[in-house]
Amino acid sequence: MGNASFSMLLHHKLSDKLKAFSTTRHGGCGTGNYSTMNINRFCGDNIDVINKNLNILCAEIGIDSDKIIMPHQTHGTEILQISNNFLSLTPQQRNDCLEGIDALVTDIQGVCIGVSTADCIPLIVYDPINHAVATIHAGWRGTVARITTKTIKEMQRIFGSKPQDLTAVIGPGISLEAFEVGDEVYQTFASEGFDMSRISCEQRNSKTQELKWHINLPLCNKIQLLETGVEDANIHDTAICTYNNSSDYFSARKLGTLSGRIFTAAILT
Repeated sequence: MGNASFSMLLHHKLSDKLKAFSTTRHGGCGTGNYSTMNINRFCGDNIDVINKNLNILCAEIGIDSDKIIMPHQTHGTEILQISNNFLSLTPQQRNDCLEGIDALVTDIQGVCIGVSTADCIPLIVYDPINHAVATIHAGWRGTVARITTKTIKEMQRIFGSKPQDLTAVIGPGISLEAFEVGDEVYQTFASEGFDMSRISCEQRNSKTQELKWHINLPLCNKIQLLETGVEDANIHDTAICTYNNSSDYFSARKLGTLSGRIFTAAILT
């Protein structure tokens, strides 16, 4: 399956003071639709394999497993700041705080904050002035609710971030070509004021020959970055479609929901 020499991590070059990456399907010990590198415990994988993969990842990035912070996402817009107070909590208290969270922000060095995706859009936003970072999970529901905009506003509130200083990466996610949606999803975006002529198009389904709407989720989130004041030159879109590259990146639409997840994360150094 895939290229055996393919790297375990896709590195995102945002700053020399930030380690940022997305995991791939390589370098771990999982099998089947979880092969090989899944560390998400909310998608049905074997917990022993998850823990082995977690140890492999920790060794690769040089961090202890208790410093990896992963929320239980629910396609909402709740944002959590990872502070020293959070780090002082018990594991159960941490898990309680991470329930229903879809974006994390921190200015604590040596902590790995990340989000899990498998077609949804992961983003990393870095503030080099205040040395703070955010990781964002933007599925279509989070995108239409403008979670990226809300996260940047939270960085402004907590850290004093200025959008023009920020750099961002849009990680591997589903492309316009692969993201076919029903009329109700199209109408939801339209009713929330998105420019549908810019973010959507109709394509003929190859099996049914019906015309179906497709929405460009990476572009929707890039537009949110731009509208908050992030400069276009400071936004890097990996342009990797998870659906069309499912041998190297997890895709729930291709593999089913009982499959692994990409972990897109950042560590302030």
